[in-house]
Amino acid sequence: MDQIIERLESNVRSYCRSFPTTFARAEGSELFNQKGERFIDFFAGAGALNYGHNEPHLRDELVKYIISGGVTHSLDMATEAKVEFLKAIDSILLKPRGLDYKVLFPGPTGTNAVETAVKLARKSTGRTEVLAFTNAFHGMTLGALALSGNAEKRAGAGVPLPYTSRAPFASYGTHDIDTLSHLRTLLEDGSSGIDLPAAIIVETVQAEGGVNVASDEWLRGLAKLTKELDILLIVDDIQVGCGRTGAFFSFERAGIQPDIVCLSKSLSGYGLPLSLVLLREELDVFQPGEHNGTFRGHNLAFVTGRAALERYWQDDELSTSVREKAALARSKMRELAEEFGGTERGLGLIRGIEFADPEMAGAISREAFNYGVVMETAGPNDEVLKLLAPLTISDAVLLEGFERVEKAMQTVVSRQSPKAGKMKVSA
Repeated sequence: MDQIIERLESNVRSYCRSFPTTFARAEGSELFNQKGERFIDFFAGAGALNYGHNEPHLRDELVKYIISGGVTHSLDMATEAKVEFLKAIDSILLKPRGLDYKVLFPGPTGTNAVETAVKLARKSTGRTEVLAFTNAFHGMTLGALALSGNAEKRAGAGVPLPYTSRAPFASYGTHDIDTLSHLRTLLEDGSSGIDLPAAIIVETVQAEGGVNVASDEWLRGLAKLTKELDILLIVDDIQVGCGRTGAFFSFERAGIQPDIVCLSKSLSGYGLPLSLVLLREELDVFQPGEHNGTFRGHNLAFVTGRAALERYWQDDELSTSVREKAALARSKMRELAEEFGGTERGLGLIRGIEFADPEMAGAISREAFNYGVVMETAGPNDEVLKLLAPLTISDAVLLEGFERVEKAMQTVVSRQSPKAGKMKVSA
């Protein structure tokens, strides 16, 4: 890694520590460093590169737009790029699914979308509390951080993080707890100490929280509960939307329609910053300029976002491919979990292996990098080895990546004391 990084960049940097090399170029599911060494990408920009690096069709559309002199920055003024993107959202995403949402462009990152959704919920209901779930992650700005569960990240705020209630997510802790009944009791009991919230925010799959999957039944129950108690339901689809679980929206599988949806990461299709909030029309309560941001008119991202929708979401070809690759990934990860002492879980092409020893996943991630695979960890103690490959990865590259990860696992286990034996299967 270049010395200037160590000398000049802030100590807060993290991923360049986890993957210590200087990357020079990228294509599809592969990264190449300055030495020309090839790395298989099982990380996909933390979910921002669902269609891979430098997807040719999106790149060509972007280059054509730039060369034509198209508008790059426009705040929220009307531009041709925005108009065409909105048309694609309407005709490709909303109308075919019977979704009647307005589209709000906040600042360009996921945490901006969450902050916006929460402000909308509070303004439209007149309530202040927002309920989030254990192990949730919603962003690093103060409002979104208040909704996140990780103690280390929350401590970085340096101030109290109020106006948030917390409830157990899906099968949190033990499968013997009916978390929805527990939540209903808390919300209906005037002595629970939990005020009726403006909204409940949920990730259908908790990505950073450890690849925790909410069942279809649980999501339907949550939607029913929020409707009956007049609470808004916000789905944070920032990391697991845009096809990560198969369908474009991760909540489609449960047949629910949230009041508010947050999208970002792979929304632009090319790794360019872009986020939006989908909201029911009656929740469109901001006055002009009441919520704004200098970079909410990122036209380059509008161009690639429109091109991604047109190329990948006019039919179900990509969704079918994701399901097929997910079956392959699930099979390989279960084999690895059985061999090296872990439990596999996930949905679509977000999958994880949890190890009883919380240090195991991190050790494998570091060793996998030595074998040419970029793969991160997740969970409250980084105890989950997490697969987040591009949706367009070929079967051949996917299998090659798993072969390399298996070698990394073997190397890690071989370093353990002979008395330790294989890792125990986690509960």
